[in-house]
Amino acid sequence: MSDTHQTAGPVDLGMDIHQILQYLPHRYPILLVDRVLEVIAGERITALKNVSINEPFFPGHYPHHPVMPGVLILEAMAQTAAILSFKTMGNKPESSQVYYFVGIDNARFKKPVGPGDQLIIDVSLTATKRGIWKFSAVAKVDGQLATEADLICAVRATPA
Repeated sequence: MSDTHQTAGPVDLGMDIHQILQYLPHRYPILLVDRVLEVIAGERITALKNVSINEPFFPGHYPHHPVMPGVLILEAMAQTAAILSFKTMGNKPESSQVYYFVGIDNARFKKPVGPGDQLIIDVSLTATKRGIWKFSAVAKVDGQLATEADLICAVRATPA
C-alpha cells in the first residue's frame, strides 16, 4: 500500500469533549476518547482516556480485580485514529459516512489497565489508499506501554 496521505498539517493543540463529539458518532457508553492533546493532520495524534471505576464494563470484567478489556483499548485507539483521519481529510464525518475498524495486526497487551489509570493513546498514520487507512498505535499508562497494534480502518457510505 503506497503512502498517499497528505503532508503534515499544522499542529492542533487539542480538542475538548465537545469538539471530539463533532468528529465521532460514538456516545456513552462506547465513546472512549476524553480529550485530544495534539493533532498533526496527516501525521499523528495523541489522545487520552480517563479510566474510572464507574466504567460500565468493570462490574462484569473481573469484579474482584477490575481490568479494562483489551478490545476496548483497541476501540479507543481506533476512535483516536478516526479523529486523525477526519482531521487529515479536512472535514467532519457526515451522517452518510461510517468509519469502520477493518483490521488489527500485531496487537500486544503488555500491561493491564484499571480504574484510576489515564490511558495516553498515540496513533501515527502510516499509509492511506482508496479510502483504506493504516495506523501504528500505542497506549501507555504512566509512561509504560500497555497496548500496541497496527490498525486498518475505512471510511464508507452508510448502508442503505
